[in-house]
Amino acid sequence: MRVAVDAMGGDYAPGEVVAGALAAAEELGHTVILVGQEEAIKKHVRYSRRRRVEIVHAPEVVAMHEAPAGAVRRKKQSSIVRAVSLVKEGLADAAVSAGHTGATMAAALLVLGRVGNIDRPAIASVIPNATGRTVLLDVGANVDCKPHNLVQFAVMGAVYAEKVLGVPRPRVGLLSVGGEDCKGNELTLATLPLLRQAGLNFVGNVEGHDVFAGTADVVVCDGFVGNVVLKASEGLIKTLESLLGEEVGKRVTARLGVALAWTAVRGLRRRLDYAEYGGAPLLGVNGVVIVAHGRSRARAIKNAVRAAGEASIQELVAGIRMRVENATLREAGVDA
Repeated sequence: MRVAVDAMGGDYAPGEVVAGALAAAEELGHTVILVGQEEAIKKHVRYSRRRRVEIVHAPEVVAMHEAPAGAVRRKKQSSIVRAVSLVKEGLADAAVSAGHTGATMAAALLVLGRVGNIDRPAIASVIPNATGRTVLLDVGANVDCKPHNLVQFAVMGAVYAEKVLGVPRPRVGLLSVGGEDCKGNELTLATLPLLRQAGLNFVGNVEGHDVFAGTADVVVCDGFVGNVVLKASEGLIKTLESLLGEEVGKRVTARLGVALAWTAVRGLRRRLDYAEYGGAPLLGVNGVVIVAHGRSRARAIKNAVRAAGEASIQELVAGIRMRVENATLREAGVDA
């Protein structure tokens, strides 16, 4: 398995990115291709007998303030574009970037193109819930959507949950303001009947709390709503950790309790940490691309490489292509 890693992307690049990629090479056995400014990368490369690392020089970097499409067209030798191009050229099985999300998506679209009849790719985030994990999409790629976009998101999310997360016949829910069919805005009301006809294990409308309760394995929404849910979740976790720290500092009994329950506390923090899940797959492009968190440190990058490898091994793109074609045939009234 060969995974191209944008070594210049993210708040802690290239040091943490390189460290995470090296850890993935050693622990997972993948070959990692570090893409970026060669001299800067070499400063952080340590030598190991088990190391499976290559460096591809890319002199340009897409800055966070740059307009995505323009930067991708103008900086064809940027680390993001070169990493995705390696997938297109068959020199890598997948690409990972913690850099400019918009530029990563633009590069994937311009270089790899879309899968089949997918109109808009979506970013899917894996969120821990009370019973396992929930795939939430879209979480930011498309802030304005039409009903058929959400249906395609649902199909792609179901394929990801089934193939990569190992969930048989994943339950799909439509995020709304109430569980009743009559609840929602124009978009959700128009999408609901289409999802019932899409051949999915559709469980109907779900509410915000259902995302974390495990009511559905896949929750679908537009990118505006999904991004708000994701960011609010991250903020809540940070606030709870801060408040817990304050309470522990105030009371001796609380410190004792935390000490006694430290294993459980540490396990909970690990479950809630985005670094544990590595990154979000960009679904709907003709290749495996993982969008890592901009604040990713080494562990998050290692897990992003792991996620990329799993998606490639399970032939995620081929699965999406087949399922979307079948869904299209059903919509046309043809027995798939």
